[in-house]
Amino acid sequence: MSNLWWEGLVAGTVGGAAMTLTEKLEQRFTGRPNSYVPAVTLGRLVGVPDNRAERSAAMNLGMHFGQAALLGMWRSVMAEGGLRGMRASALFTSVRLANDQTLENYTGVGAPPWTWPRKELVIDIAHKTVYGVVTGLVADRLAARRGPGAGAQHARLRPGRHEGVGPPPNRR
Repeated sequence: MSNLWWEGLVAGTVGGAAMTLTEKLEQRFTGRPNSYVPAVTLGRLVGVPDNRAERSAAMNLGMHFGQAALLGMWRSVMAEGGLRGMRASALFTSVRLANDQTLENYTGVGAPPWTWPRKELVIDIAHKTVYGVVTGLVADRLAARRGPGAGAQHARLRPGRHEGVGPPPNRR
């Protein structure tokens, strides 16, 4: 199980790097400035004043990559269980979006996404999609070394959810 966590941290960090790269490319074309919402959110969670957090590149990158790495562990568990491919990555992208929105709204730094200007919403969803897909590709590749996963094995017995179709034998 410990390899699973490390694999998730790696997958999430690679996904975070891909998201950061696409953000920088997008900013070059759109002129959109850097967002310090991650830094201020982290600051409020740990008690750092807003005026200090919003100038801290270290806090911004720490929150950005910290969330990416930690949520990568979630995607790694999905892949290990057999939830792989683009459908699983789409499902996981919603986890990333929900995580960001929960923390940002809980701290009062953000507002519900349905109140955002549409252009900002599209940009945010696009970047989180890059994160979700790249994290998924890495997690899926690493998990595939151990076989299809319990969920995929179960689906091979009889696709869907049915009474009387128990789980495959535990291989751990």
